[in-house]
Amino acid sequence: MLHAVIMAGGSGTRFWPQSRQRLPKQLLRLAGERTMIQQTLDRCRNWVDPSRAWVVTNEVQADATAAQLPEIPRQNILVEPAARNTAPCVGLAAIQILHHDPDGIMFVMPADHVIQTDEAFSRGALRAVEIVNADPSKLVLFGVIPSFPATGYGYIERGAMIGEGTPRVYEVSAFREKPHLSLAEQYVREGRFFWNCGIFCWKAQTI
Repeated sequence: MLHAVIMAGGSGTRFWPQSRQRLPKQLLRLAGERTMIQQTLDRCRNWVDPSRAWVVTNEVQADATAAQLPEIPRQNILVEPAARNTAPCVGLAAIQILHHDPDGIMFVMPADHVIQTDEAFSRGALRAVEIVNADPSKLVLFGVIPSFPATGYGYIERGAMIGEGTPRVYEVSAFREKPHLSLAEQYVREGRFFWNCGIFCWKAQTI
């Protein structure tokens, strides 16, 4: 079965003083009437039941997170023992999902993204799940076409196209970490680089 994993342990220091450790940006209404984490859950309601949604956060934010997401079972609010970025966060969720659903598929996303095209996002998510179902060894990640030469983001260099149709799917040729400005400008010009937006799909047992 499909499980949504929301990564929500950040402190959002760049939004200080609005965003603070106990009330970070994902728990604030910054882009609409609902908070960012509520919008993240809303975005996947059509293809994941909230009973199969998981949130990975920290001890300081756990109660506030649970209060904002009453549809998610309290035991699905996972508390990291220490903040160690993406890999341990994903690992903690994978262990729990494997315990409940050994054949589970994880769709992993940050809690603080602003996505204005929910329908397109859903199409991409379902295409990712289709790929993983067809080949459980595959790891799928999402890229965003860069709109400017950002130096604070990681980039994905695309390889050969896989299959046909939309959304388009490519092999990953390389990951490029945060580039200096002239290199970022080159990436934008060449048109074969995407921003790595930190959204992933894979089998829990594979990761």
